[in-house]
Amino acid sequence: MNQYDVAVIGSGPGGYVAAIRCAQLGMKTAIIEKYSTLGGTCLNVGCIPSKALLDSSHHYEEAIKHFEDHGIEIPGEIKINLEKMIARKQAVVDQTTKGIQFLMDKNKIDVFEGKGSFKDNTHITIEPSKGQPQTIEAKNIIIATGSKPSTLPFIKLDKERVITSTEALKLKEIPAHMIIIGGGVIGLELGQVYKRLGSEVTVVEYMDRIIPTMDAALSKELLKVLKKQKVKFLLSHKVKSVERKKNEVIIKADDKKGVEVILKGDYCLVSVGRRPYTDGLNAEAAGVQLDDMGRVAVNNNLQTNIPNIYAIGDVVKGAMLAHKAEEEGTMVAEIIAGQKPHIDYNLIPGVVYTWPEVASVGKTEEELKEAGVEYKSGQFPMRALGRSRASMDIDGFVKILADKKTDEVLGVHMIGARCADLIAEAVTAMEFRASAEDISRMSHAHPTYAEAVKEAALAATDDRALHI
Repeated sequence: MNQYDVAVIGSGPGGYVAAIRCAQLGMKTAIIEKYSTLGGTCLNVGCIPSKALLDSSHHYEEAIKHFEDHGIEIPGEIKINLEKMIARKQAVVDQTTKGIQFLMDKNKIDVFEGKGSFKDNTHITIEPSKGQPQTIEAKNIIIATGSKPSTLPFIKLDKERVITSTEALKLKEIPAHMIIIGGGVIGLELGQVYKRLGSEVTVVEYMDRIIPTMDAALSKELLKVLKKQKVKFLLSHKVKSVERKKNEVIIKADDKKGVEVILKGDYCLVSVGRRPYTDGLNAEAAGVQLDDMGRVAVNNNLQTNIPNIYAIGDVVKGAMLAHKAEEEGTMVAEIIAGQKPHIDYNLIPGVVYTWPEVASVGKTEEELKEAGVEYKSGQFPMRALGRSRASMDIDGFVKILADKKTDEVLGVHMIGARCADLIAEAVTAMEFRASAEDISRMSHAHPTYAEAVKEAALAATDDRALHI
């Protein structure tokens, strides 16, 4: 029987990073993945393929709407080749997953293909799709089995017309009317992809605003921008039935007054969140406890009730983000090695990869009000930047929230071009407990989108933004 210091179940961003860090720290490491490619949801049917389609569709939209403004004239009709677009997306996925395999080989990590389940707290049975099961032994085990798309009890996902994000990434036709249940990150990103390609898109959201976990100002601005792009929204609507009749999907929902609304489309994307995936893990055989939400229960060191078993990523509490899982994978590896790492969960940024992009870190204005924290706010519009005007990306703003007495930055919320990258400056500043004045006194290259961060800091420091 193969014996290891550490075995990782699941090869998503949390799992493969944990395995690499364990190997770097001198531990004999194995990783178990039930699918034929490594990388988990993120690399195969999540972050990476969705960004590939977002980029491709963005290029198409730029070509048909803005090239002429830039003095670029293309003779003839600009056409979409959806098959080629999907193929390019898959090529990006293939290249990325092969890169993970390379990293496993480089770090001498043994890869087992098959479904891993506990035999007891130190033995894992691996069942491949073909061939005989085998069992390995490990002193420490890390559960990194991730999550799957959630649905509603009355919805039957046929994965043809009533679909999840997985199927939305590989459609063979552009929907005439895509109805999206859920106004969160995944629904809005994929909705924008298909809106750009020519679909009518309607978003039905139970809450009174989209991206409800982010700062309300971001929700309001993104809603305004997406409405301008002709995406339709039904907020405060409770979906009560989804029915497919041949190639038509009929959705019934009640508005906040209880009035029934009926929608008809050819595709329905169910995007109501994700659930932790522990199916077939046989956690009870190892004595590992789950919480009341189906997650693996862990302490602050991500250790389960069984001391040699840990869990990370989407399968435990907290935001379901690839980079959160990576940080947890690194932390657990270092804890097993006897080190004392730390994660500040308040400083894990969140991003929506629509265009404009939305990004946030720290406390929202609503959270500060609820906690009774005295704060000040500084905001700067992207349209006031020379760089934004040069690229015609003038939607959005940067908002900085700082402690009223100490001036320490408590939260940064932004919407605009390249905000997914700009948020790293805010994370860095907050890791070092910077004040708004600290950021305002840093030199920012001109012309850049990042100048909006400096200007928002100036606005928060003493209401002295220079360019508005």
